[in-house]
Amino acid sequence: MTDYALEQLKRKRADMTGEIARCHARLQQLSTDLEHVDATIRLFAPDFVQESILPKVFAPPKSWSKRGEMSRAVLSILRVAKGPLSTREIAAMIVQQRGLEHDKGILDVMTRRVGHVLRDKRETGLVRSVEETGLWLQWEVVR
Repeated sequence: MTDYALEQLKRKRADMTGEIARCHARLQQLSTDLEHVDATIRLFAPDFVQESILPKVFAPPKSWSKRGEMSRAVLSILRVAKGPLSTREIAAMIVQQRGLEHDKGILDVMTRRVGHVLRDKRETGLVRSVEETGLWLQWEVVR
């Protein structure tokens, strides 16, 4: 048993050191590219201070989901529901669960995401659409 665990740990360490080496190589390439961009900026504006350009940082919106998180939330809502729910109702419940502001914009975004999850799960046979009320399909888990 310990030989197996040791082999797995050695493999994990090799993977991690390889990843670190790739990150170092990418960092080196980005540094070189940045030097080239700075040199080009100096050609056009010799007195420009490059450090005045702030780095652009990606900050995901609060409505962002990690892989599989939206599917799990939608399916768990449908599993405990007393009957079929519309796409919009499921989206409203997810907005409430996450503690997001309940405005039309975020509800529209969540409704599109929930609709995508439901169509995908319908293709795999996990859920089915029962009937249409107004603009929204009614969904339930296949039992």
